Amino acid sequence: MKLTTGAVVKGGTSLNYKTGNWRDQRPIIEQELCKKCGICKDVCPDDSVKVTDDQYEIDYDFCKGCGICAYECTADAIIMVHEEK
Repeated sequence: MKLTTGAVVKGGTSLNYKTGNWRDQRPIIEQELCKKCGICKDVCPDDSVKVTDDQYEIDYDFCKGCGICAYECTADAIIMVHEEK
């Protein structure tokens, strides 16, 4: 494979690519059960858990539906539901 000079025109970032469109499950945070401990945010491999107005929310544009957040939630505040297509 031959590489040409100048093939990379600018640096890339995963934020340019919405990658959540192929999941078959998605996490739902039940806010009334959430203890705001931050474990879900810490364990998310795609940094899809965000804190907005003191509430944890899922950015579904990047969430792959792996379920790690639900598995690790000590308050059982995150449930996984089948994705509606």
